[in-house]
Amino acid sequence: MNSEKLYFSISEIADSFGVSTSLIRYWETEFSFLKPHKNSKGDRRFTKQNIEQLQLIYHLVKERGFTLEGAKNELKENKKRVQSLNSLSTKLNTIKSGLEELSKKL
Repeated sequence: MNSEKLYFSISEIADSFGVSTSLIRYWETEFSFLKPHKNSKGDRRFTKQNIEQLQLIYHLVKERGFTLEGAKNELKENKKRVQSLNSLSTKLNTIKSGLEELSKKL
């Protein structure tokens, strides 16, 4: 995603996570802390903070296999630990991509 943008559309978000827009809307109803801005037409505009929140939800539900209730409990009880693990996972994936690109150039 373009890091200079302030807001992202729901379709951009869904594409980046490889999920449907309806799943993003559903997560918005299930996780009270996820509140994207809405313009005058009611279109959702996601901030970088919203994207970080979605990354946490995605990590717990899609990558670790939590139920929605389990993910809510995990976030409530272990918010800092989950954020650290998600941040570490993101950094490791970035390093992996960089190493793969370097390997292709060699």
